[in-house]
Order: sequence, then structure tokens, then C-alpha cells
Amino acid sequence: MEFKHYSVMLNECIEGLNIKEDGIYVDGTMGGAGHSIEIAKHLTTGELIGIDQDMDALNASMERLKDFNNVKFIHNNFSKIKSILEDLKIEKVDGILLDLGVSSYQLDNPDRGFSYMHNAKLDMRMNKDDDLTAWDVVNGYSKEDLIRILKEYGEEKFASKIADLIIKRRKIKNINTTYELVDIIKDAIPVKARREGGHPAKRVFQAIRIEVNKELEILESAVNDCVDVLSSEGRICIITFHSLEDRIVKNVFRKRENPCVCPPNFPVCTCGNIADLRVITKKPILPSEEELKENSRSKSAKLRIAEKI
Repeated sequence: MEFKHYSVMLNECIEGLNIKEDGIYVDGTMGGAGHSIEIAKHLTTGELIGIDQDMDALNASMERLKDFNNVKFIHNNFSKIKSILEDLKIEKVDGILLDLGVSSYQLDNPDRGFSYMHNAKLDMRMNKDDDLTAWDVVNGYSKEDLIRILKEYGEEKFASKIADLIIKRRKIKNINTTYELVDIIKDAIPVKARREGGHPAKRVFQAIRIEVNKELEILESAVNDCVDVLSSEGRICIITFHSLEDRIVKNVFRKRENPCVCPPNFPVCTCGNIADLRVITKKPILPSEEELKENSRSKSAKLRIAEKI
């Protein structure tokens, strides 16, 4: 299957990175190289480091960027950025881009088991070398843990009913496919609620995907690590697709811009914490109307940009 992925807010990201032609840049979620190829075009003596945990994505990127000799491809998770740069003997970089969305390829490829729109074996691993799959979560987690991830990662108000029905059904037989899980979700949610707010399985599939890939567990520390490795005036651009991700990114940026922990009534700061980040986007950038017409999956995207001091 051809690797397709719409590059969300492409122009806004390229502008936000403020690319220097001799700089070092990291695309931490390379995907199909849509953002990467535009970064590479802006470089002359500079270098691009492309990271992705999905080998299918890396292979597609290598093909698309085969005419560029200033790109390094790394099969890993962006949360390992410090060790990746250490291995490359790079101390600081001039810009980092993170697109935290699931690629259209991953959603549209039935073999990957990400989508409630295709019938496939429950999988949802972004890195196919990882052990934990959606099948393991659905068939192995306790009722309490299922409720926890559905509430925390999916903000699913029917989490308890869905978890209860999953437990009952899997006692009869394993839940093996996406459609089997969708049927359970539909049976657990009242008819009136199923007619509201899009596909009834959307929040559950999001929650399980986040759990399988440990997306939120790594995000706060990963964003902090990314800020740490930026050179002075280096930019970081992060695209999020749901409120949980956006909140983490916003809070990390805010704490790095205003790190003082002194009580508000103190006349002067005594904690000694010094800001090392300047937030460029006080409010997140949203996709244009034109982009939304071209790609409805951009609808929930938010872009936040900050600059290292």
C-alpha cells in the first residue's frame, strides 16, 4: 500500500521553524516525509535528521528523499532524541518538528488495525517491533485498567459500560478484530448517544492506541528533552490532535517560559529558575478553511511554536 499522509499546516510549520540554510533540523515524526521534504529544500549545507518508529514510514521517506544527500534516517521514537543526537555526535539543533498525529497510511491500511472503519486484527502498534498490541489491551487488561484508559485517554463517558461488556464478551471468546470491538462499543452505548458526536468507537480507539504506544506517558519528558537540545534561537513546532496532547505541550512551554515557583506575593524571585524558552504562539495556530476542505482529518489539529532563549 502506498504511504500517503497529508502534511498538516505545512506552510505554517516551515514558517514557524524559521529555517537557516546551514542549520541542523529534526523531524521527530517523519511519516511520509511531507514536512521533511520541505525542510530539506530550505537547506544547503545544513542537515535534516528524520526519526520515525514506523519502519514503513521510514522506507517511504527514504524513497521520497533519495535525491537529498543531507538527510539521516533514524528508526526510533522521538522520545530518545538525546541519545539519538549523542550517537550522531550532535550537541544542539536549530529546529525540531513533531507531528503527533496518526498518518493516513496507518489509518487507511487495514493491516495495521488502527481504524474502526476497516475490519482487521486488533494491533495499533506504530512500531511493529513493540510487543504490546491492541489485542493484548482488549483481551488482557482488567476491568479497572480498561475503565482507566478509556476515561483518561479517550474521555469516554460510557467507559464503565464498555469495559464491562468487553469483559463479558471475552469470557465467551477472544475479541480479535476491530469490527468485533466496534460491535461491543455500539452495544454498550445508548442509541441516542450513538447518534451524537461522530462515530461511537472514535474515543475508545483513540484511548487504546494511546495506551499501546504509550503516547502520553512519554510526551512531557520528550518535549522537555527536545527543548533541552535546541540551540539559542532554535525553534520547536508541535502539532497535536487532541486536548490531552495539547495540554501537555502547552504546560511544558509555559513552565519553560515562566519557571519561577516563588509564591505570588514575593516581591522578588528567590527560586533562581531562569526562563529558557519564548512561546511564539500564545494561542495555537489552527488549520485554514482551505486546508480543512482538502483534508478533514486536520480538523482537530493545533500547532504550537516556541523559541529557545
